[in-house]
Amino acid sequence: MGSNQTWITDFILVGFQLSVEMEVFLFGIFSLLYTFSLMTNAMILGLIYLDSRLHTPMYFFLSHLALLDIAYASNNVPKMLESLLKQKKNIPFISCLIQTFLYMALAATECLILVVMSYDRYVAICHPLHYSVIMNWRVCTILAVTSWAFCFLLALIHVVLILRLPFCGPRRINHFFCEILSVLKLACADTRLNQLVLFAACVFILAGPLCLVLVSYTRILVSILRIQSGEGHRKAFSTCSSHLCVVGLFFGSAIVMYMTPKSRHPEEQQKILSLFYSLFNPMLNPLIYSLRNAEVKSALKRVLCKERPT
Repeated sequence: MGSNQTWITDFILVGFQLSVEMEVFLFGIFSLLYTFSLMTNAMILGLIYLDSRLHTPMYFFLSHLALLDIAYASNNVPKMLESLLKQKKNIPFISCLIQTFLYMALAATECLILVVMSYDRYVAICHPLHYSVIMNWRVCTILAVTSWAFCFLLALIHVVLILRLPFCGPRRINHFFCEILSVLKLACADTRLNQLVLFAACVFILAGPLCLVLVSYTRILVSILRIQSGEGHRKAFSTCSSHLCVVGLFFGSAIVMYMTPKSRHPEEQQKILSLFYSLFNPMLNPLIYSLRNAEVKSALKRVLCKERPT
């Protein structure tokens, strides 16, 4: 770094740039949605822990998804809520880097967990007789740990590449949290290497896994159509349709954000998509699973009946 450059100590989060009344209103709405997201995901975790019938590979990975949603929302939303109420919207440089790191790591991990869940459903429906052998607990643990470890290592690479850049001003991040593309725009040097690595990571984490998911569910659909039992059709479609809803929402918004040409207002587009990622997706995931999955609803009834005093 040249001697005429100064390493800035903090950034300013621009946020939504609305009137004070509108920001207070959004604070109330977003606070309710964030609280609801935490409660519903915590409910999924609690049900899986308390009900032994949910101690299966499918719900093992679902518990990881719920944990990811809690962590992901908690990484972005509290700072957004704080900035809606405060006039001073500064964030220290180190805190911004940590937020970027967790944002990248948790989002990438969720991509891989969704792929693993699609593979689990493929084995369960297409190879039911070998399911317990293929998806044993050792394999499930290895798949989960590998997903977490690889994605956190990948996010660390992005942070290291950011640290090599000089930040000498401006300090204003046109976002409500330290999203990586918005941070890179403030660098006082060429960021093509960062953008190249980010695009390559998106191909590996988004495009590749999405293709695997589509292949898995295509095979599943073919197998479902061969099922003679009407009850078998309904159960398989119920489980897989909920998975496809999550996959479509998550991968679709991510691909639009990172792998498609930008619109005339890329910053505003990024804010809306990031808001979906940070707030709505973590809230919708448990709703999709609980409303469309009979086993989860049955587990909730059993737990409530068990807690009810006689």
